[in-house]
Amino acid sequence: MVTRIARFGRALAVLGVLPVLAACENSATAYMIDGKDHALILVREQKFFWDDELKQAVIASRLPKCQKRVSIHPGSTTLVEMRVYEAGDHLWALQQGPRWYLASTEVCRVQDWDNAAGKPPGPWVGSFVLKDGAPAFVAAPADQD
Repeated sequence: MVTRIARFGRALAVLGVLPVLAACENSATAYMIDGKDHALILVREQKFFWDDELKQAVIASRLPKCQKRVSIHPGSTTLVEMRVYEAGDHLWALQQGPRWYLASTEVCRVQDWDNAAGKPPGPWVGSFVLKDGAPAFVAAPADQD
């Protein structure tokens, strides 16, 4: 009888922890550039459900020559759109709110960018956004101006 109660108590404890773990966000979504071996990946990680900020990173990947994860500024629990613009050969500008980053899959680097003009350096290719409640990359419309 005591063993059954102990097992029941452990099972209840495990079930009690599941909602806490489910409230955390750990996601990765990719902008596939040239197939599966060339991409920019946005990673968001929330260790505890009570954290107001999420750790964010961008992975610049062009296999087999380049794959590097670089931490960027923390994000909020609600994903702020990150727009992706072409900025040159194997170079992209990323804009999330007022922050700008440059990501290169040629030299495998992601860095802050002080874009004083605040204007994109090239065409918009799409955005990392929430889609159906989950982070996703959505391509820019083909008929954009």
